[in-house]
Amino acid sequence: MSTSFVERKNGFNFKMTTTPVHIQKRPIRLGQFLKYADMVGDGIQAKLVIQSGKVFVNDRVETRRGKQLDHNDTVRYDKSVYQVRYQEEQEDP
Repeated sequence: MSTSFVERKNGFNFKMTTTPVHIQKRPIRLGQFLKYADMVGDGIQAKLVIQSGKVFVNDRVETRRGKQLDHNDTVRYDKSVYQVRYQEEQEDP
């Protein structure tokens, strides 16, 4: 299940879809999450895109590769938005 939100840039609206990523083991760091969600190919690429300021966690630029992600955090890079979902904290439908 994914949810949508609208991002506003230069007066235009862009519809983006948030995709949940289910994580078995806690905690997960930002660099690991980017690889796990297939947002990047490897750890070096994760390091580079994070340090360049192109990754957002909860709509804030995040430049720390070791940033620990919490349940329901959103991670945005390029045109992809993912939500961290730890298995042990799944909500009832």
